[in-house]
Amino acid sequence: MRILALETAAKAVSAAITEDGKVLASGYQDTGLTHSRTLMPIVEGLLRNTGLTVAGMDAIAVSAGPGSFTGVRIGVSAAKGLAFAAEKPAVAVSTLAALARNVSFFDGLVICAMDARRQQVYNTLFTAENGTLTRLTPDRAIALSDLAEELKADPRPKTILGDGGRMCFDFLTEAGLPCRLAPPHLLMQNAMSVALEAEALAKAGALVSAQELAPVYLRPPQAERLRARGADRP
Repeated sequence: MRILALETAAKAVSAAITEDGKVLASGYQDTGLTHSRTLMPIVEGLLRNTGLTVAGMDAIAVSAGPGSFTGVRIGVSAAKGLAFAAEKPAVAVSTLAALARNVSFFDGLVICAMDARRQQVYNTLFTAENGTLTRLTPDRAIALSDLAEELKADPRPKTILGDGGRMCFDFLTEAGLPCRLAPPHLLMQNAMSVALEAEALAKAGALVSAQELAPVYLRPPQAERLRARGADRP
């Protein structure tokens, strides 16, 4: 199965093409430029340099959230457009599940952490054993203090990663919980892991149409929260 995958849910932007578990090409950028400027040039460069086309893909995958509201919208919109134009199915991938694949070879507890502001992280927990991941929690937004309380009795080696990984690592370390931070080249979200997670989902029957592809925010966007707050005022 050949998949074109997009990752825009955090500060970095990336795209990748995989086929049956093999990475054919990938592109990654973390320079502070907006994803709306950088995503499609990366995709176009991958296709041009490999001689492949969107029509030659079996599916278009995207990191559908949680993550930055703007980033997730950009990625999902791009994936919808590519899938719709090429009449290809799509795969919505959990940003956190894809992220966990970066360190699946570190046996122990995998702690995915994305910065959700206000001392919270978008988080899920996995166990990793001999390269196999087992999900322990759903994707969620959780306070770092609550996460520390949840983990304090767990003796397993703990590996933390994600764009909120450093913040989470510092908090848990100060709370007296031994843990390790993933190395820099594995710390952040990337489209290669999105593609590999998408392959597994596609085999499990999780393909959707371009119209059905939707973002997953976990929390309402700030604009909606402010609007609701204003509506509650007399």
